Amino acid sequence: MLTIDSIVFYVENVQLSMAFYAEVFECEPKLLSPTFAVVEFAKNVKITLKQADALTPSSPIRGGGAELSIPATNSVELDNLFEKWKQQGVTFAQEREESVYGINFVALDLDGHRLRVFA
Repeated sequence: MLTIDSIVFYVENVQLSMAFYAEVFECEPKLLSPTFAVVEFAKNVKITLKQADALTPSSPIRGGGAELSIPATNSVELDNLFEKWKQQGVTFAQEREESVYGINFVALDLDGHRLRVFA
């Protein structure tokens, strides 16, 4: 059976994206090359950041086409994370709300990738 090594996000600026993920996920991304970095922020989950103008082969696709689904252990943890990210200046596509599948919010990284947190 095949395994997945990581999810790749195309980004405009690897350094800025590394700083964003370091702050919001409280982790230390690793720069693997000038245009490629890895973010390990949860058990068995790796996001790699690849600078879009350095793709081989090139791709017309840019950021904003993916969503990470991140469970919070409860509504208190979700609310705390929402407020923390708000204070850090994170942009939100959706403020905290209740829906058919529970309480959730959707944050955006610098390239428009969606970070949905739910409880």
